[in-house]
Amino acid sequence: MANISIIGSEKSGRTTLAGKLGKKGTESDITLYNFVKGDSIYAFVDSNGYPASLKSLINAINLSDIALVCIPSTGLNAQVGECIVALDLLGNKRGIFVITMSDRSNPVALSELSEKIKAITKGTNLEKWESIAVSTTTFEGIETLKEKIFSLGEETKKENAALDGLPPRVMVDHFFNVTGIGCVVLGVVAQGTIKVHDSLALFPTNRPAEIRSIQSNDVDLKSAPAGTRVGLALKGVQSKEFDRGYMLSQKEETASKINLKCRLSKFTQPLGVGDAVHLFAGLQDMPATISSITMGGKDVTQAPPGSECSVALAAQKDIAYSKSDRFLIAQLNNPKQRLVAGCEVVV
Repeated sequence: MANISIIGSEKSGRTTLAGKLGKKGTESDITLYNFVKGDSIYAFVDSNGYPASLKSLINAINLSDIALVCIPSTGLNAQVGECIVALDLLGNKRGIFVITMSDRSNPVALSELSEKIKAITKGTNLEKWESIAVSTTTFEGIETLKEKIFSLGEETKKENAALDGLPPRVMVDHFFNVTGIGCVVLGVVAQGTIKVHDSLALFPTNRPAEIRSIQSNDVDLKSAPAGTRVGLALKGVQSKEFDRGYMLSQKEETASKINLKCRLSKFTQPLGVGDAVHLFAGLQDMPATISSITMGGKDVTQAPPGSECSVALAAQKDIAYSKSDRFLIAQLNNPKQRLVAGCEVVV
């Protein structure tokens, strides 16, 4: 299975494209679409709440192995730039730039736009991503796009297979009660293999939960490996105990005060001690405050754009995380650049 985010500016055609690539499923500020090819399932996540909600963008990216960045043939804009910065700070490896509405342009203009994309992504994790021009009206490029997605999906499948033997972790994105069944959650198996009757715990609250049943794409399963998008019926917990981003696992780190090694975006404002920021950890997000900043082994009051530093950060509530997780610091009220830094836990 491969999970693919579909992101881009508000009028980039991303939702129309999602509808052409899969069958619509669960809808909220992110909308899920599913497509089956042989024994492979592709789950597309449309960040339909973006750009009004930065959370929608970050959640779509963190739920996915592959990103499709939709760019209208009319050209680049600030929202596309924000998507590129987010993917770079989060360290995403695989993706495609999809130039949409190609029927409204011409080959020369499309080629020029592709070169501009290469120029602005140079030096980022995205610099080797391909650009594919498509039209959901004439269907130009759609089959080429699908074949590239399938190719990246095979790479993802092999990478996820290496995670199957790790302790299980499920990242939850939706939760609700079903009459006659009880608590049901939707999410992605981030690592390990889950099985029916597994005893796990809900973090950061550390509440015990048992898996009663597993479904994927409406098919009942006895087990589900890493990378699988699942629906789980749970015993021992209620849906009101969940929040998006909560983890089901055997053990998680939980803390409200965390030390992070950060790389600031070169487009951001300086980050200072005492700054009120917003912290994204997987699908969890919450306000936080910068307690201290260290650069080159020395305490400083401010870190400039493009720099690397270590920060001590105090969040408003406990966060569930693994030491291998990536974090994102944002300033939601900054009208020019909301994304500040990509971070990892200081071990």
